[in-house]
Amino acid sequence: MMVCVDRPAAGGRVLQLAPIGPLADRLLAEQFDTVRAWESGNGALTQSDLASITMVSTTVRHGCGSAQIAALPALRAISSWGAGYDTIAIDAAAARGIAVANTPDVLNDCVADLAWGLLIATARRIGAADRYVRAGQWTKLGGFPLTTKVSGKRLGIIGLGRIGAAIARRANGFSMEVRYHGRTPKPTSYGFEPSLTALAAWADFLVVACGGGPDTYHLVSADVLQALGPGGILINIGRGSVVDQAALIAALDKGRIAGGGFDVLEGEPGAPLALRERDNVVLTPHYGSATTETRAAMEQLVVDNLLHFARHGEMLTPVRIGPRTA
Repeated sequence: MMVCVDRPAAGGRVLQLAPIGPLADRLLAEQFDTVRAWESGNGALTQSDLASITMVSTTVRHGCGSAQIAALPALRAISSWGAGYDTIAIDAAAARGIAVANTPDVLNDCVADLAWGLLIATARRIGAADRYVRAGQWTKLGGFPLTTKVSGKRLGIIGLGRIGAAIARRANGFSMEVRYHGRTPKPTSYGFEPSLTALAAWADFLVVACGGGPDTYHLVSADVLQALGPGGILINIGRGSVVDQAALIAALDKGRIAGGGFDVLEGEPGAPLALRERDNVVLTPHYGSATTETRAAMEQLVVDNLLHFARHGEMLTPVRIGPRTA
């Protein structure tokens, strides 16, 4: 679905709020009259500069807040690098008819692959086994402790969007039954569970694949972790804010869940010692989309969205405005 709005005025300019990557940075400079916010002297743009901006490029990490939108009276489009958009003032943009685009789909496979990597690494304790061998314990102590089987288990997914569906499809190769939780059922053969607590109680593995923001804040609560149980494993490749991290640490400390794999955490970058010191936790630095191929495709899409908007007044991958729940 494309969002059609008025085409930007001739001679309009792009305000690039943050570096995106070598490809996007070069293409934005070549294709548009681009103002790089971080290179504008002391960081302040003149009123004349602000009045001439019709498009913004940004990243999910840097975002675009309501104050920034309000300071750009001619703004008509925002193109952001990343699948998430909880750092963009969507309501403020919608109120002015400003089109917003992100970079979905091109990263689905890599993020889904990482979800499965974390799931297998946690269940089979691959990181701990690697450290066991490197420390010379294999020759001293013998065999590594038994781990958890993956194939044939039950997979629960929070958020059956593009990435969640890609994770679910991969479960076929592991002979898993899949159920999911979300705001509403989807036209799929996977089982829908309206209660997240019930889904957690059913699942052997619970994967967070929904977006962030106030609608999903601490959706995975102490009650959900209690329901997941001492044999359950939690995986999060969505947003750190979805999981109550204090409750997660307490659940791990008290053996209420078996372990977890996390590409995203509350308060990232960085991870608390209470997670870093655990052998039943696998941590990665929010790099689900961080492959050469996917990052190039994401950068290209940021630019392509602005080019398409400049020519046709619509985005290639517009954000659908509405509640951002699981």
